[in-house]
Amino acid sequence: MKGTSSPRFPRKNIFFIILIGIAMLGLAIMPSSQQETASHVERKFKIGTPYPIAIATASVTPLSGKGKTDELTWKKHVIESGESLAIAFDNIGLDGKTLHSLINTDANTKQLERLRPGNILKFGFNKEGKLVELRQPRNHLETLIVRHDGNTFSSEMDKKEIETHTNFSHATIETSFWSAADKAGLTANQIMEIAALFGWDIDFALDIRAGDKFEVLFEQHYLDGNPVDRGEILAATFTNMGQTFTAVRNNDGKYYDKDGLAMRKAFLRSPVNFRYVSSNFNPRRLHPVTGKVKPHRGTDYVAPVGTPIWAAGDGVVLESAYNKYNGNYVFIKHSAKYVTKYLHLTKRMVKKGQRVKQGDTVGTLGGTGRVTGPHLHYEFLVNGQHKNPRTVDLPQANSLSGNEQVTFKKQAKQQLEHIQQLSTLVANNDILLN
Repeated sequence: MKGTSSPRFPRKNIFFIILIGIAMLGLAIMPSSQQETASHVERKFKIGTPYPIAIATASVTPLSGKGKTDELTWKKHVIESGESLAIAFDNIGLDGKTLHSLINTDANTKQLERLRPGNILKFGFNKEGKLVELRQPRNHLETLIVRHDGNTFSSEMDKKEIETHTNFSHATIETSFWSAADKAGLTANQIMEIAALFGWDIDFALDIRAGDKFEVLFEQHYLDGNPVDRGEILAATFTNMGQTFTAVRNNDGKYYDKDGLAMRKAFLRSPVNFRYVSSNFNPRRLHPVTGKVKPHRGTDYVAPVGTPIWAAGDGVVLESAYNKYNGNYVFIKHSAKYVTKYLHLTKRMVKKGQRVKQGDTVGTLGGTGRVTGPHLHYEFLVNGQHKNPRTVDLPQANSLSGNEQVTFKKQAKQQLEHIQQLSTLVANNDILLN
């Protein structure tokens, strides 16, 4: 019997088939020209903005039980003025027994008795019309969830996570610091915080000039990919009349310059929120009433009547009184060496002998006494001699020391280098600001 043999292909055909296979494999794995072009498209990114990254996801079996709310019918109710929770439940079609059982579940549900107008309640009903779930948003981060399993209620607080990114802003001043900072996208709170940070070195009412500039590194908070609010200022620089000041936040929450000297000093450069100024320190100024040359030994700050006036430093109230020249006035003794004076107040808010802290309100701006219009007249005396509060040498600030100072200086160097890098990128148009 003759044996059978398997069919054989000529060697030439086998070689040809292998070549075709290699070619097809190469085409399959080779990126298209469109893909290659797309991978090299340049894109400008905004600082502090999170960008999505496409990630392949595997199919997931839907969870059952607690998280299954897609089969519920939802009713939304907004609490109105004068409306109680009992009325709200009645309007939704729920009885008092259900309300009583739900409210007395635990401490979380007890808080539902203190709802305010505008608060939202979301009721989830099953196919039988039974209340299965209640949701009450507390704020943009927390939602109270109350569930009913058929027998009893239970509650939990659903909390969303805030993402924190670093953001950056800078500007060169043309007309005013406030205007420049506002155009740079800073909030009113951030603007005031920057003025407070550098307020021990710069009088923001008098010293700001066109060409001054600032750079700020700060936290930006995101929820579900959307910006919700601003966090702490991490570091900032302010260049005023050619001199650059720095402020960096330490782990203790306080701010220091790049060398670890505290930003907070013994005296504020200005005792009033920065606004308009009528005159500078001028020892040969004409008196506004008599027209005679009389030293104007201080600074006049013009602001709305009633503007709070701050104590420039810690001390004891030396005088709090009234006369026809000064109007309502307050003198504060800060040590054997320093005295500050606050004149023409509408109202005095401290008494003689009272201890005050830097930043305490000692009175409100007004137009009492011998004046041509409402303003604060502020004087700064050193050993009995009038000095310009904008330029006088102030007591040295406290500083960090030892290992704490070493650690901080490294941190400050990194933060300030980060500011410089971002400033360069913005100048080169490599990134966009929010």
